[in-house]
Amino acid sequence: MHMTGYSTSEVSDLLGLKPHQIRRCVRNALVTPDRGQRGEFRFAFQDVVLLRTVKQLIDSRVSSRRAARCLQKVRDRLPESRTLSGVRIFTVGNCVLVSEENRLWEAESGQACLDFQRIGPVCEIAELESEALIVLREIDSLDSDAWYNLGLDLEEVDAARAPEAYARAIELNPRNTDAYVNLGRLQQLSGDLAAAKRNYQVALEQNPGHQLALYNLGTIFDELDELDLALDLYRRATAVPDAHFNLARICELRGDELSARRHLREYRRMLSI
Repeated sequence: MHMTGYSTSEVSDLLGLKPHQIRRCVRNALVTPDRGQRGEFRFAFQDVVLLRTVKQLIDSRVSSRRAARCLQKVRDRLPESRTLSGVRIFTVGNCVLVSEENRLWEAESGQACLDFQRIGPVCEIAELESEALIVLREIDSLDSDAWYNLGLDLEEVDAARAPEAYARAIELNPRNTDAYVNLGRLQQLSGDLAAAKRNYQVALEQNPGHQLALYNLGTIFDELDELDLALDLYRRATAVPDAHFNLARICELRGDELSARRHLREYRRMLSI
């Protein structure tokens, strides 16, 4: 009899989660796999998507217990029509955030994150001794590349200020493709999909093969359930491992299990390089 779904060892190999971490997620009812003929777990692809979120949180230095607790609280707060695998969960600093439709909120407290896009004066960053205090000084003399690099630094310590740095980089050099992509990514994370889409499209007009622009634009169409457009973009973003993961998910949804497994193998191969 043909066995559907993925075994615990397959999920472990694919995602890098340890079997006991996967079993803990089952015990906590974060995923509810089917049982095989011998009673073994058989995970559906939606389970794999959710377990991948657990792995991403652990990779962001969130403990496995805290990751499970966060996901349980998110699940309890979602309406019945929404599932954990249908929302975006990520970390900013020590906070675990949830992006759901046009809302952004903190996973553990449920508190809404307001003014996520509010921009303050762009500044230079310097760390002071062991307390890692941030000293901010206004800058007037940076070129486009320097503003872009400042945006990267600001993402690590003050994400709300990073978009202005990328916008300034674009103002100084409208051909700074990476600045468009990074600005679009931050806009997408904050829920402004229209602005993000415009920036990705500008980046692709300048560089049609830009892998992150292709992938990120694909995720927007994916989020909007325009799966044919998402598939086309993911297939052009073959250098991005997550493109293969998302291709596998869409193939699974469409009943093409053979293609889903092929893309999962490629995803796993690329992560192991």
